[in-house]
Amino acid sequence: MNLLFIGDIVGRPGRRAVKNVLPDLIDAYTPDAIIANGENAAGGIGLTQDTAEELFSLGVTVLTTGNHVWRKKELYKFLENDTRIVRPANYPPGAPGKGATVVHLPCGIRLGVINLIGRVFMAPLDCPFRVADSIVTELSEKCDLIVVDFHAEATSEKIAMGCFLDGRVACVVGTHTHVQTADERILPKGTGYMSDLGMTGPIDSVLGVRTDIIIDRFLTGLPRQFQIASGPTELCGAVVTIDDGTGKTRAIKRIREAALD
Repeated sequence: MNLLFIGDIVGRPGRRAVKNVLPDLIDAYTPDAIIANGENAAGGIGLTQDTAEELFSLGVTVLTTGNHVWRKKELYKFLENDTRIVRPANYPPGAPGKGATVVHLPCGIRLGVINLIGRVFMAPLDCPFRVADSIVTELSEKCDLIVVDFHAEATSEKIAMGCFLDGRVACVVGTHTHVQTADERILPKGTGYMSDLGMTGPIDSVLGVRTDIIIDRFLTGLPRQFQIASGPTELCGAVVTIDDGTGKTRAIKRIREAALD
């Protein structure tokens, strides 16, 4: 089976890139499921029910999130009620929503999707490794294969998570930095791995934000309100081919496709 992962979708330009590029990717790779990180899909920071529904209507199967998931309070109820969207599982008990979901795909596969958030250079939260261990053990009895979106800053923490879960999940992909890495590989026990899927949004930007704003912040040290950049867009992510029988990755390929806006 094929899974298509889409890196951090940034604002309206990112959603437009998904709309314009995704049909061609579906034709090319016939993915059985599409997992996208949508934590910045609404206005460049946060997610709303409307933007989530828009992405689902374009073909996204599951939306993962990250540290910006709480920026739009209107999303909290949606997190509780819709199993197609997950927030990082290692937020403390009482946080809205769930950190993992099981999706029954048309091909007959029960797909488990886990969302975790790192702690290095991030806000201190529950240990993602111990939480991952617990959830993987639980989901292994409920689904045929498991994938993980690890939303983290440090590549060392992401690689360590991949090694920690090697052989227990089908793949571990990273999000958050908005910069696609070129380290996709299959780990020794069969888990596909990539440190960061990259960003889906405006190409001529600094992580999706207007370049002049970010350069001015670095030059002056003064705060500036972020504004999403305009212009050409692209979709970044990866296609992972998984063996239906073993649940291990057979191939992983980076995707970076410019949108014809």
